[in-house]
Parts: sequence; structure tokens; C-alpha cells
Amino acid sequence: MIVSILYTPYMIQKLGQSEYGLYNTAASTISMLSILSLGFGSGYIRYYAIYNQKDDKESIYRLNGLFLKIFTVIGLVSLLCGLYIANNLEMVFKDGLTVDEYGLAKILMILLTVNLATSFPMSVFSHIIGAHERFVVLKLIGIMKTVCGPLVTIPLLFAGFRSIAIVSVTLGFSLTADAIYFYYVLLVLKQRFWFSGGEKGLLKELAIYTSFIAVNIIIDQINWNIGKLLLARYKGTIAVAIYSVGYTLNTYYNMVSTAVSNVFTPMVHGIVNKYKNEKEEQKKELTGLFTRVGRVQLLILGLFATGLVLFGKPFIAVWAGKGFDDAYYVVLLLALPATIPLIQNVGIEIQRAMNRHQFRAIAYFIMALLNLAVSIYLCQLWGPVGSAIGTGASMIIANGIAMNIYYSKRCNLDIPYFWKNIMRVLPGMLIPSVLFALLTNWMPVSNSLKTIALWISGYTLVYCASVWFLSMNLYEKDLVLRIFKRIKNRGNQ
Repeated sequence: MIVSILYTPYMIQKLGQSEYGLYNTAASTISMLSILSLGFGSGYIRYYAIYNQKDDKESIYRLNGLFLKIFTVIGLVSLLCGLYIANNLEMVFKDGLTVDEYGLAKILMILLTVNLATSFPMSVFSHIIGAHERFVVLKLIGIMKTVCGPLVTIPLLFAGFRSIAIVSVTLGFSLTADAIYFYYVLLVLKQRFWFSGGEKGLLKELAIYTSFIAVNIIIDQINWNIGKLLLARYKGTIAVAIYSVGYTLNTYYNMVSTAVSNVFTPMVHGIVNKYKNEKEEQKKELTGLFTRVGRVQLLILGLFATGLVLFGKPFIAVWAGKGFDDAYYVVLLLALPATIPLIQNVGIEIQRAMNRHQFRAIAYFIMALLNLAVSIYLCQLWGPVGSAIGTGASMIIANGIAMNIYYSKRCNLDIPYFWKNIMRVLPGMLIPSVLFALLTNWMPVSNSLKTIALWISGYTLVYCASVWFLSMNLYEKDLVLRIFKRIKNRGNQ
């Protein structure tokens, strides 16, 4: 996040508003093809957990081979689809781009298509690493891609290269990461890939299990990318650039939550399978995990959410530059409604582990239709802010209301217990928020990087002290103290 926050304004400056918007539009268009994964990635975790509990290595090797074949086919299909779109851009953008922009968009989309197509078969290796709970390896490789990419791209941008260089560097580091995954799975985890035996029945089960996950993936792509495509079509690339700045900040907000919850995926499947016939014990274990993770996520997200409200406007003015004022309202309209699903995203894996993820697909489908209908009208009326309103409103209805009812009725979770514990976090968050709202009203934050940094640092210290004394329980305090103990112990070694 820090690397991206430092790198993005430099990229905007070098590319300009229009090309930055075009780059984001091309990336969003090709990312829509990720729907071709059809949810099979989640299927791997589920079936690996089942076979691993039985210590059935042969079935795991067949599972590995089956998934590699499936994702190789998906990769080839995505390559053909991406190349077709790159050569028929008018059907996506209509008259939203200039002649020069169409030429540049075609090159960007071809490179992005190659990146996506190769990522499909190689994602099998990252799924295997995740199923083995080797999260340190996954995160280190992710950090390598995130840090090294800008370090190589910045000199290229300085030398006059533009968006094509950015995409080329991204492709290069993606291929490097894929090679490391491949090496680690074969030589460290010593996994094998068997391409025959027992596939027909398993493939049928997978198709049934992942069908509604696939619907969710399609809907997520519509909800999060449709805004950019509609803006490119109706308002042009500058409107996309403004929306993209707000969307980028919202992506960081999402990353904070998913970084916490993703590591619990194998644990969730383990609990569901272990207590399959003991519903009360299962409810106790799942609700406890759901609540513990949700509280930790809210403690962290609360700092970012309230910080965005208090300091987002001057920060965007300094970070992105002139002409991006509306990005402040975009990020608030996207991030704040997303807080509820973000503190409950362990629930997504609980649904999948129980094979009860169908309702979420239906609820999100209705949400996507609402988002699409509202966004088409509002984006023409209010531009980037109008698109964000459509997405934010649909999120509140689907995630804030519908999914909580379903968690309580069908997923064996004690939702009143969850919200009762969540409410106990709020006092420690509200006090520093109100205090600094009054202070910033009395002494407005100037558009100076140094001043904003001082305000944010001061607010972070007050927020942390407040939640420590007023919100955090013994378990959460122990999590923090353990980090400092580890640092101390390593320093003494």
C-alpha cells in the first residue's frame, strides 16, 4: 500500500489525466475476463481440505492435475477473448475514445490479455501454496511484485516511456512470480500432478459447487468495474481518471481487510468438516472465529475509514494533484458502505465450506442489476460521483441487510452475538473522530504534505490509545503485545 501510494501520483503526473484514465479503463476491461475462472479456485481449497483430513495423497495429486488442466483451458479461452476485444474496441467504448487512444488501448489490452491468460494456469500453484498455509511465501512474493514493479517502472517513466512500459513491467514480474510458485510447489512442497483417474465424478461435483461462486465473480466484476466502463463510454477518460483515484484508495481499504481474513480460509473449511455432525459446537467455533476476526478488522478499518473522512480531501489534493476533487466523494461512497462486508468476509468462506453460497450469488445478482440501472443514469448526471452512488447503495442493501439475515438463518452463525461485540468497539473509535472533527473545523488542514502527515500521525496515536483503553479486549491486546515481544526477542538474539 505504501509503495502504491508513493508511486501512483508520480504515474499520474507522467501519464497525464487522460492516459491514466485510459490505462485504468483498459485494465478494468480485461480484468472482466477473470470471470472465466468460474470460481474453481475456491473449489481447490474445499477439496484439498477434505482429502488432506483423510491423508489421501493420491486424490490430492489427481486434484492438482485436474485443476491444472481446467485452468490451462481457461487461460487459452481468455487469450482468445482478450484478443477479440482488443481488435473490436468500438463495441466497448463506442465514441468515448479518440483515434490515438484507440491505438494505445489496443496495445495495452493485448499485453494485459497475455498477462491474464498466463496467470490462469499458474494460479493453480498459488492455490496449492495457500492450501498448505504457507502464507509467508505468498506474501513475500506479492511484496516482491509490488515493490520491484515501481522501482523498475519509475526510471522508464522518467526516460519518457509511458503506459505500455508499465504494463510490460507488470507482465515481466508476474511471469517471474509464477516461476517461483512453480519451483516451490514441485521442489519444496513436493506436490505431484496426476492427469488421469477419478476425474469425471469430481469434475461434476466441482461444476455444481463452483457454479454459484462463478455468478458471484461475474457480479463482483460488474459492481467494481462497470463504473469505469460506463464513464469511459459516456464521459471520457478524464472522468475515468477521477473515479480511478477514488477507486484506488478504496482498493487499499479492501486490502487491509482481506490481508487479515485470507489466512483463515483453510481453518474455516477445517472447522466445518470437523464439526459437520455437531451443530452446536460448530456454531460456537464458527461464531467465535467470525467475531474475533471481524473485531480485529474493524479496529484496523476504523482508523482508515475515519481518517479518510477527516483528511481525505486535502490528502487527495496533494496526492493526486489538481482536478481530482470529486475522487474524495467517490472513495467515501465506495469504502464506507463496504465496511460491513469487509468485517464479515470470513463469512464468505463459511458459506463456501458449507456449500451454501448460492443465496449470496442471488443477492449479489439483484445488487448488480440495481447498480447497473442506477449507475447508467447517475454517471451521465453526476459523472464519477454518480457511478459511486450506484455501487455504494447496492452494497448497503445486499451486504448490510440481506446477507446478515442469511448468515443467521442458514450459516449457523450467531449474528446478534457478532453485532453485540462489534458495538463494543465503537466508543474507542468515535471519541477521537469527534475530537479531530472539531479540531479540523477550528484549524482547517492545509494542502501541504508535511501538515497532512503531522495531522494523520497525531490522529493515529490518539486513535490507537483510545481503542486500547475503550475498545480492545484481552485477546486483542495480547495479539499486539505478542508482536512487540517477538520483536524484542529477535533483537536480543
